[in-house]
Amino acid sequence: MQDLLENIKQCTLCKDVLPLGPRPVMAAHPESKIVIVGQAPGTKVHASGIPWNDASGKQLRNWLGVTAEQFYNPKQFAIIPMGFCYPGKGKSGDLPPRPECAPQWHQSLFDALKQVELVLLIGMYAQNYYLKNQAKNTLTETVKNYCSYLPKYLPLPHPSPRNRFWLTKNPWFETEVLPELKTRVHNIL
Repeated sequence: MQDLLENIKQCTLCKDVLPLGPRPVMAAHPESKIVIVGQAPGTKVHASGIPWNDASGKQLRNWLGVTAEQFYNPKQFAIIPMGFCYPGKGKSGDLPPRPECAPQWHQSLFDALKQVELVLLIGMYAQNYYLKNQAKNTLTETVKNYCSYLPKYLPLPHPSPRNRFWLTKNPWFETEVLPELKTRVHNIL
């Protein structure tokens, strides 16, 4: 596993199209119990090299009901984004995760993770990649039908502050999904 992590950290597969250059950001340990599959690091995470080290990460830890110490313990949480490097800025936020990362690295990572009990699929890119034709037409429908993907997967919206409108429009997420998420995370840890 250590060799695999080093190979990922040295990856330059899409260096020519990354505006800030390659800086793969992820975390994993052979004993990781929960895998977080997110989108791609933003500029703050790119600068620090610490996954989810921003407002979205604070919100995610709140959703999970865990401390930063628990969250950043790779024996508890593996953090494997769809794109390991900052992809650049688009018209309405960051660009999508680079398409090269997941096919290049995810299977090897999951093969090395022997104790995973839950995979959190954050955002449509992760949901579509892992759920394939079982994903619903929209992120909202996929998250609303979270029970049909358990016990292996639990789909979530992105915890970005930019998603306040979605959270306000979908109060069932806070009353139905978050209690289930916190219970499962607590029981696994």
